[in-house]
Amino acid sequence: MRRAIALASNGPSNGVNPQVGCVVLNSAGTIIAEGWHRGAGTAHAEVDALSQLTPEQAQGSTFVVTLEPCNHTGRTGPCAQALIEAGVAQVVYAATDPGHASSGGAQRLRDAGIEVLGGVLEDDVEELLEEWMLAARLHRPHVTVKWAASLDGRAAAHDGTSQWISGPESRARVHEQRSAADAIVVGTGTVLADNPSLTARTPEGELHDHQPIPVIIGTRNVPGYALVHQHPLEPLIIGHNDLHAALSEMFDKGIRSIFVEGGPTLASAFIASGLADRLYVYLAPVLLGGDKVALGELGVNTLAERIDLEISSVETLGADIFITAKPTRKDE
Repeated sequence: MRRAIALASNGPSNGVNPQVGCVVLNSAGTIIAEGWHRGAGTAHAEVDALSQLTPEQAQGSTFVVTLEPCNHTGRTGPCAQALIEAGVAQVVYAATDPGHASSGGAQRLRDAGIEVLGGVLEDDVEELLEEWMLAARLHRPHVTVKWAASLDGRAAAHDGTSQWISGPESRARVHEQRSAADAIVVGTGTVLADNPSLTARTPEGELHDHQPIPVIIGTRNVPGYALVHQHPLEPLIIGHNDLHAALSEMFDKGIRSIFVEGGPTLASAFIASGLADRLYVYLAPVLLGGDKVALGELGVNTLAERIDLEISSVETLGADIFITAKPTRKDE
């Protein structure tokens, strides 16, 4: 299974399909094939591995796969049925498929007389597929909210200048994080005030191979001169402020992870609505004072209503501090 997890990591981490790896063993326990999913529209990991086997080799083999074999027909057929038709003897998987349409593969295999064992290194695969799993379970994208601030929590100086609070190492990391997301989300206020390009770039100014879809939320018009119109991908403009509806719209368009980088108003709205799944916070060793705070209203009126943070990592990037955290409320 550890080998299958390593193979899964070869596949793209973006898009509607999860990273999945597969290892095939013969009756003697020897690896005879390996496979992984290379992206939407390509063979799933099990079918990729099957393609390397003769019918005789597949018959009676054991498939070790990171995710429960799918049980539905999309761009490709159900993997569970392919394994049944191949005559495999056993299937071992790590995590259960949470999808409403795609789940049930394990039971289909059992009904066909195939021995099935699930839950092997499940936590490892849940961690690998954290964003995809959440999106599949909740039918909305996984939400990462990012902000950069001075050590006293300001996102800009008194006159509104904010470039650059954080250092070059932090900015390079942010662009890597943008590239890892399906979409980057800002509000119309940020577009009008800062006119960002919303691309993911290297320190040398070159575009990363994968670009996030630019998404703009808000009721104000996006002007024709806005740099976002020069983005390699067509912007998705959502002309309202209903975040739940906006996430549903993004999910329906195949977006499974978003990177919210839209200023204090939008960041605070996602957190206050309980929709922030992960926080990326960059703290620079400067003091700015004033009223340009990094976060605004969060729906916290008393200390008892505070939003606690489960901090998963603290890292030094140049002179900055980078914190990864998950928000939780006391009543959760």
